[in-house]
Amino acid sequence: MDQQAAAAEMAELRQQIRVHDRKYYVDLAPEIADHEYDRLMQRLIDLEQQYPALVTSDSPTQRVSERPVSHLVQVAHRVPMLSIENTYSEAELLEFRRRVLEGLDGVEPEWAVELKIDGVAIALVYVQGELVRAVTRGDGQVGDDVTHNIRTIVDVPLRLTTAEPPAVLEVRGEVYMTNQELTRLNQQQANSGLPLYKNTRNVAAGTIRLLDPQLCAERHLRVFCHGTGYCEGLDATSHQEFLQKIASYGLVPTPMVQVFANFDEVLKHCQFMIEHLSELDFEVDGIVIKVNRFNHRESLGLRSKSPRWVTAYKWEKYEALTRVNDITVQVGKTGAITPVAELQPVELAGTTVSRASLHNADEIQRKDIRVGDWVIVEKAGKIIPHIVRVELAQRAADVGPFKFPTHCPACQSALVQEPGGVYIRCVNNACPAQIKERLRFFASRGAMDIEGLGEKLVDQLVDVGLVRGYADLYRLDEEKLMSLPRMGQRSCEKLLAAIDASRGRGLSRLLCALSIRHVGTTVSEVLAKKFRSMDALRLATREQLGTLDDVGTVIADSVYAFFQSEYGRQVVEELAGLGLDLTQPQSESGGGSERLNGLTFVVTGTLPNLGRDDIHEMIKQHGGKVSSSVSKKTSYVVAGESAGSKLDKAGELGVPVLDEAGFLKMLADNPAS
Repeated sequence: MDQQAAAAEMAELRQQIRVHDRKYYVDLAPEIADHEYDRLMQRLIDLEQQYPALVTSDSPTQRVSERPVSHLVQVAHRVPMLSIENTYSEAELLEFRRRVLEGLDGVEPEWAVELKIDGVAIALVYVQGELVRAVTRGDGQVGDDVTHNIRTIVDVPLRLTTAEPPAVLEVRGEVYMTNQELTRLNQQQANSGLPLYKNTRNVAAGTIRLLDPQLCAERHLRVFCHGTGYCEGLDATSHQEFLQKIASYGLVPTPMVQVFANFDEVLKHCQFMIEHLSELDFEVDGIVIKVNRFNHRESLGLRSKSPRWVTAYKWEKYEALTRVNDITVQVGKTGAITPVAELQPVELAGTTVSRASLHNADEIQRKDIRVGDWVIVEKAGKIIPHIVRVELAQRAADVGPFKFPTHCPACQSALVQEPGGVYIRCVNNACPAQIKERLRFFASRGAMDIEGLGEKLVDQLVDVGLVRGYADLYRLDEEKLMSLPRMGQRSCEKLLAAIDASRGRGLSRLLCALSIRHVGTTVSEVLAKKFRSMDALRLATREQLGTLDDVGTVIADSVYAFFQSEYGRQVVEELAGLGLDLTQPQSESGGGSERLNGLTFVVTGTLPNLGRDDIHEMIKQHGGKVSSSVSKKTSYVVAGESAGSKLDKAGELGVPVLDEAGFLKMLADNPAS
């Protein structure tokens, strides 16, 4: 092969490898197997050894320099790397929003919400598409040049995967280490008799400042990108567009970013993200809320130390070391098998923690959690505890991998892996554990509201064979109930009366109570309002269901499958035969169920006579909608004592506020007419 042909093949190989790197690290959708990738890389290495004059600095083979640097050089940032102000409560977030609106003359901007990665800030500078410099934040004005180490990180492209890169692109992000990698590294430390690393952030900060890039390469650091510095030729007009651009260039944008036009949705999403932190393999120390559009950011400007258009919502972290005494599994109402770590009790954030959900089999395998392991358990913001990682250095030699059960612990039916999903399920609808969970939910206040049918009584009824499904509840009589231990006459009468009263709850409540996968309060109300009767709903096609608001394809498939199944048909027919109301109340001319049609209410505080659930039910019965947060779309806020921030926000947005008497008068006056 002559040099010209070799140069052409090497250029093609470099391009192919860059594309596959992007597919693997950015898109998370590799197109070739690892051995095929290795073959491409080995071919490039062979050609570069044969033609050393053709080796380029941005070749994928040149990630690790041959020699360490003698010292770190300090470099000034062309645009300062400012810090972000911190907030620690919903009230402080609302104050941030107020200041932003004030700076934009009352205009509500779009809000970008993303994870705050607990790592080390870095600025990556590309000139004509080639990585030329990587600098730490330092004091915000001057940082350390750590290009030699950043080049070793596999998801930082040495050349951008675009034919038309910006002339200068400075991308800012966070260098981090996964919890899994820290576990591996600490195992090496323990084997060598060296001290263990405490957390991922500290080891990442130390690693990128090493003088020898070979050592950095061995620690498998990663980078998420989330912002801009000095740029020439970048045509993005918003944060969302910027993240899409850099992803197309082969960089890895920070994950799980969503944009909202409504700040209420921002607050909801923050809570959602906090509740799902345990599913991540990297550390997060907050949630960042940014103004999305760049022109709005320019209008808001900067303070001396931080931009006015961004804030970080943070919380305290509480960690403790404890032992996994056992791993048990629970059977949910839809058959999902959830593994649970039974922990040696440990004090954490003022409470004693003795259990932590492990979510699914993949979670156990990914974190390699075993019975007998010592683990780091964490609470972020005092929410549900989760296991961060295993301390492998303290693992005993006789501790073996956990074997996920192949059969249901309650009914011994073979467990089934959810197609295309992570959950393993018991598909036996007659499973006693599922029956108990379904009955508890069926009787709950938000479903059929059967007072007196508590957890222990459900266990008794199922264990002695009196109840095997929903219909059996309506076949209970005094003689059957009085046969149970410690069942008194008065309790028996009250329970039978509550069961009888639940027959009239209507279609919406019943749909919610049936534990159909993905169907909660909102979806059940949508279905009931659209179809009005169980008979009409059972005849609906997947396509008809999927076109409804708040439903979509996944929920439509689940609802359709339930009503077409033998189990679903039997449940509905039995309940119908036992006199349950399977219809939704029709509209009444001039008022009745449609008096509040088109109005959205938020109920907050303690009302003098009615409970919050009572008000919610009255609103829905009269055609109104209930929301959990105040926005410009809110028609009225119904407020009692200790209403708090929702009342303040109503005043800020000019939303009318009613007390309990005012709300009841509204129903009587029929304002919607």
